[in-house]
Amino acid sequence: MKNSLTIPLAIITGGCIIAGAIYFSIAKSPAADLTIGNPALMRPLSASDHILGNPAAKVMIVEYSDFDCEYCKNFHETLHQLVANEGAKGDVAWTFRQFPLSEIHPNALSHALAAECAAAVGGNDAFWRFADILYANQPASPERYGALAQAANVPSDAFASCYANASTTESMRVASDRQNALDMGADGTPFSIIFVVGKPPVVMNGAYAYDAAKQLIDEALAN
Repeated sequence: MKNSLTIPLAIITGGCIIAGAIYFSIAKSPAADLTIGNPALMRPLSASDHILGNPAAKVMIVEYSDFDCEYCKNFHETLHQLVANEGAKGDVAWTFRQFPLSEIHPNALSHALAAECAAAVGGNDAFWRFADILYANQPASPERYGALAQAANVPSDAFASCYANASTTESMRVASDRQNALDMGADGTPFSIIFVVGKPPVVMNGAYAYDAAKQLIDEALAN
């Protein structure tokens, strides 16, 4: 069992290349502007997405997030509450997608890759456990990934191998998520979309407080 990981130079170099290839974004404070972004450009959900709750829920919240964003950490807790309270009957679910703001958070890309490796070796539940622990330990050093993986009950050796090899699959997944957020017009994190079958999607641009987010969910569930 490994309690820490050494980041290979290749990972650092690769991260710099990816970070340099995408333009500047900023971390978002809470906002009430629902006009930003074009959710019609969102990549359709698939079986590979990280979903908490019922995949067939009436309301799906699709969040694009950064593990080093303080607002995202707070909103992560808010969404957990929403799914627990509003999704008890399977009506509300949450999809997590990666939006690392590498230009202002040097470890954001590494965190995203680590979370994808947790999913790759441990499945959807392992992803959510690792994500929760990563946020709880914000700001986390990449040197602690091994210990965090252990705490999340993610197979340590398999996790270390995935991360050390900087799997093309995980890297492409992170890059695709982020590019999709940018294509929609996201200008920071967290950036979320509320989808309800038969209704126009609603953009939550920023870290909404529980009551504000719940109001949007209640409106989505009405009628």
